[in-house]
Amino acid sequence: MSRPRPPLHRLVLEALPALAVAVAVVACWQWAVGHWKIPAYLLPSPAQVATALWEKRVVLGHAFWVTARAAVAGLAAAAVVGTALAILFSQSRLVRTALYPYVLFLQTVPIVAIAPLLITWSGYGQRTVILVSAIIALFPILSNMTAGLLALDPNHRDLFRIYRAGRRPTLVRLRLPTAMGHLALGLRISCGLAVIGAIVGEFFVGRGGDFPGLGAVMDRWLTMGKTDALMAAVLLSSLLGLAMFAAVNLLTDRLLGKYVQGTGD
Repeated sequence: MSRPRPPLHRLVLEALPALAVAVAVVACWQWAVGHWKIPAYLLPSPAQVATALWEKRVVLGHAFWVTARAAVAGLAAAAVVGTALAILFSQSRLVRTALYPYVLFLQTVPIVAIAPLLITWSGYGQRTVILVSAIIALFPILSNMTAGLLALDPNHRDLFRIYRAGRRPTLVRLRLPTAMGHLALGLRISCGLAVIGAIVGEFFVGRGGDFPGLGAVMDRWLTMGKTDALMAAVLLSSLLGLAMFAAVNLLTDRLLGKYVQGTGD
């Protein structure tokens, strides 16, 4: 059973502080650009960024959906692989001890160091972008899911032992339900990382061809000195991350129900 939704007026009131901060930042930004006569190539005004967003709306709209598809695919791949590895780790201490250091190694190696290798192996295309996104998004899901699968109530574990439940019934009826809240938390963390990974992948992939994603578009506009259009693309990237976070929150609440209560508070 999912959590009851707060009334609309409460949601509006909760959003007001964030909206007020955004208005204040934009107002200070506009004032600073005019007061100090900052050149547009260094820092365009909010009005110039809004103009660029409108003028480049077709390019940015297409780039937004290309990056969104890559980020969603990368997050989905990370969720599948991370969950599968977590289940494997929960079933064997030996496997967990043997493989977990390599997962940490993959997390600590800068993605910019291995992205050229991924392009060499996978080519200049969407597949490489998804791969980079999945690698960056993998660790929070794997780490949280593993912790959830291992965090059993001793009383529940003893009860299953008393009834001589095997590995599979214990996994399906005890470990997985216990870990659902941890999985939801890992997905919430990884959704923003998936967007970052997709954009980083597009930076590299876009240099080998006319790739239409936000990262490639930003890289081209940076080279051309179009700072206003570049900042418009950055704004869309941030909105994509927020949209994915909201979608993950909604899906985990609807699909996982009572298991995620309290993980988003």
